Amino acid sequence: MKVVIAIDSFKGSLSSIEAGMAAKNGILKAKPDAEVIVKPLADGGEGTVNALIEGLDGDRIDITVTGPMSTPVSCYYGLLKETNTAVMEMASAAGITLVPDAEKNPLLATTYGVGEMIKDAMERGCRNFIIGIGGSATNDGGIGMLKALGFTFSDKNGEDVGEGGQALAKIASIGTQNRHPLISECTFRVACDVNNPLCGENGATYIYGPQKGVTDNLKKELDAGMANFAKITADSLGQDNSNAAGAGAAGGLGFAFLSYIGAELTPGIELLLDATGLENELNDADVVVTGEGRLDHQTAMGKAPVGVARLAKKHGAKVAAFAGAVTEGAAACNDAGIDAFFPIVRGVTTLEDAMKKENAQKNMAAAVEQVFRLL
Repeated sequence: MKVVIAIDSFKGSLSSIEAGMAAKNGILKAKPDAEVIVKPLADGGEGTVNALIEGLDGDRIDITVTGPMSTPVSCYYGLLKETNTAVMEMASAAGITLVPDAEKNPLLATTYGVGEMIKDAMERGCRNFIIGIGGSATNDGGIGMLKALGFTFSDKNGEDVGEGGQALAKIASIGTQNRHPLISECTFRVACDVNNPLCGENGATYIYGPQKGVTDNLKKELDAGMANFAKITADSLGQDNSNAAGAGAAGGLGFAFLSYIGAELTPGIELLLDATGLENELNDADVVVTGEGRLDHQTAMGKAPVGVARLAKKHGAKVAAFAGAVTEGAAACNDAGIDAFFPIVRGVTTLEDAMKKENAQKNMAAAVEQVFRLL
């Protein structure tokens, strides 16, 4: 029997690989002769970098960059030497969790630190990039990132427009002559799970701005700034990506990646499953094990375990999922390719005890063992 394991992290409890190794231990107790492969699983959101560093034997690179409110922040990214790939989460440098609620200011918040991360990785020799762009604190159209990479944005007097959303309406000209020369040697794949355009009532400002501090009386002003940025970009570069699916992601950062960097925007789970090479192991797999901390109706709407299940079904494998908690709505997961799912908690307990790493590992191994004894 060949079993392939790809379990998402149990946030606050087990990493993807820790959950996978606990499941492997349970399988081998039931079937000592089974071939068991453990792969990391993430969807481009929080925890992606850690999952790929741990699961693909990468290195953690710690650096200090310009944070969203222009003060230094410590962040990190993953370096996968075998494929010359940098794995990043934009939220590490410009995330909303880096800014206290009272200090949120979309007029000034910048993505400059994201560009600094990319520049650092390029200068370390990385030529392939996987970047998750969820959870931003910014509404700057990505100009902060672009400025860190050598692009210039000037007002009608030829002066730098500054940082944040307030700068976009001032842009009169764009300079590309100082664009970092290594960009053209790199491939950028961006994990993006939203389809919003850059501007308008379904765009970056109106849909995602309020959580970043955009008040009702600022929406029109900031959206007009986005529209100005899009127009000057189209005039300067000869292409208009403002209505592309995902252009409005991360306060317009998706637009910047598409227009200036030549990036590909891809649903996070598709991008990460490809990066881990999971499908290569599924050709002759009998059973695939997946899961996450909580299985519910949202899982069936395209979250990581369902992405795994779809690939598994393509290759004719059975799929079992394990979770810390299972809701009534999780029944939708059966229609999405998961043959059966199981909660791992084995008795009445507190949430705190259930989430303790040693307890979660023990419970995972025990639950998986019993399922595989039946198999």
